[in-house]
Amino acid sequence: MNWTWFHRLASPPYVYGLAARLTPWFAWPAALCIIAGLWGGLVLAPPDYQQGDGFRILYVHAPSAWMSLMVYMSMATAAAVGLIWRIKVAHAVAASCAPIGASFTFAALVTGALWGEPMWGTYWEWDPRLTSELVLLFLYLGYMGLRAGIEDTQRADRASAVLAIVGVVNVPIIHYSVTWWNSLHQAPSVMRLAKPAMPLAMLLPLLLMLLGFTLFFVALLLVRLRGEVLARERAASWIREVVSA
Repeated sequence: MNWTWFHRLASPPYVYGLAARLTPWFAWPAALCIIAGLWGGLVLAPPDYQQGDGFRILYVHAPSAWMSLMVYMSMATAAAVGLIWRIKVAHAVAASCAPIGASFTFAALVTGALWGEPMWGTYWEWDPRLTSELVLLFLYLGYMGLRAGIEDTQRADRASAVLAIVGVVNVPIIHYSVTWWNSLHQAPSVMRLAKPAMPLAMLLPLLLMLLGFTLFFVALLLVRLRGEVLARERAASWIREVVSA
């Protein structure tokens, strides 16, 4: 088997060019999926029999919460690859993931609070799901703060990679918190082994939003990765060639 394509992924010039070529292929489908999902969820889907129209915040909250975990796992995986095999591009991917994941986590917390006030009577409870999601936000912020606090890039890569890997323990806690403990948070209604508990008219827009948010993350990651590679390779000769071209 020819592994040349895989080894090219460790080359900053190759990754920079590849990211530029791939970005539109993720950005445009992301926009179409999100527009269709919002239209289906906010306009076409019927009101919930208990929550009324208040359930519609789910179409932003659930994808944001899902992405907060997915992005963290992507960041930790890239950090581990960079730490073990000393691949600079992998550290660049991890660094690019962090602000995106923090944004998704913040969005999940805010939309959850906006939903919680009319449903629970309060914006915040020290519920296992909410608390562990807040810890996730602190992990993202801690990762970014640690990187910013160390001037030497290689030392920053190693230290932040260790933090990202250790923080993975929080991911299953978030996912299973509603089943492990007595939680106010709604039990899973889509991501479960049994048949989803949502009507098809509500479920399809949610799946479109999940797909759209995932594609949107990849598009953002590719854009941020190009910037990260430029910052790391600013003294390299190929950068001058790209700028002059």
